[in-house]
Amino acid sequence: MASRTPDQTSPKPPKAPAADATLRVLTYLSSRRAPVAAARVAQDLELPRSTTYDLLGTLVAHGYALHLPQERLYALGPAAYEVAVGYMRHAPLARVGRVVLERTVDAIGESGHLAVLHGRDVLYVVEDRAKGRGSLVTDQGVRLPAHLTATGRAMLAALPLVQLRSLFTSREDLVPRRPGVGPTTPAQLAAILEQVRRDGFAREDGEITPGYRSVAAPVLDHADWPIAAIGLTWQSNRLGEDRVAECTRAVQAAAEEVARAATGRRPREERAED
Repeated sequence: MASRTPDQTSPKPPKAPAADATLRVLTYLSSRRAPVAAARVAQDLELPRSTTYDLLGTLVAHGYALHLPQERLYALGPAAYEVAVGYMRHAPLARVGRVVLERTVDAIGESGHLAVLHGRDVLYVVEDRAKGRGSLVTDQGVRLPAHLTATGRAMLAALPLVQLRSLFTSREDLVPRRPGVGPTTPAQLAAILEQVRRDGFAREDGEITPGYRSVAAPVLDHADWPIAAIGLTWQSNRLGEDRVAECTRAVQAAAEEVARAATGRRPREERAED
């Protein structure tokens, strides 16, 4: 019987061990639904604790990880989202999202958009204007405060509470577009997001553009992490409540279709049977 060669028994050691370990830590944080302790990172990745703390410190310094000192936990940071956003501009998510969004807009007759979370903002990756409808502020490449938009609220409501608190810690983090419009404290935002969780979709009414309303639903991955959101926007006086309900169902269906095509996430009905 022929003996095994070293290549058959174990992987080759990385040529850049520090870079390899850093990427492993970053990948690990991105796979976690909630923040984790450094000791857990070290244990799961089989890294020395001192090395793990050094790597996490470097990631925090560059914004790729967040340190939550009171809980002594670490989570993915906003700089990691910037990398993800750059990828998503060209990735299957944006391509799949455009196809689904265009079909949804054609069926409903109102303008739609696909956005991703970028720190405390949303970045609009795809925008599709319905025939005969005016231009919107939510054009491709535009950023808006996540706490004021339907797409942003849909994604924020799906984040772990610890992650949410790290993004919005004070009134200064809730920048209004117009005085007296939208939540101005973390507590007010928390109440809005709790309603989003109960409803299964998010809404906004005149908080971005006076006279316009929006609804949105999150696109979730296998870990229930919000990778995007799909929304529809219309003039407030254009639709009755029955049509608003139709728009709501449409964004929920579109979000599930994008999640299924981009990540393989199963439909709600199949998950409920498990």
